Amino acid sequence: QVQLVESGGGSVQAGGSLRLSCAASGFTFSTVNMAWYRQAPGKSRELVARISSGGSTSYPDSVKGRFTISRDNAKNTVFLQMNSLKPEDTAVYLCRAEIPSRAYWGQGTQVTVSS
Repeated sequence: QVQLVESGGGSVQAGGSLRLSCAASGFTFSTVNMAWYRQAPGKSRELVARISSGGSTSYPDSVKGRFTISRDNAKNTVFLQMNSLKPEDTAVYLCRAEIPSRAYWGQGTQVTVSS
């Protein structure tokens, strides 16, 4: 079965960095587009980064230049490097596998940025 396990969250001060990881299993990782989303309390889930199976990346303006998504197909893992973190980046960060038949989500990892 498909499994996505996020790790790397934590608490940092504004301006700090974190690197999130999402270990995937149960599908052919290298052929699937992957994405990171986040959800803050009382807010809807929002896309923060996407990487295609071919390695093309995209970001919303809110994180462009600060966040970098990457993937290691040999390790079935997708990463999110987050720099220059702001308090408004505080949220649960979730990994998503965009398999053609349906999308799968991880359980999420909490990121808290204090001012």
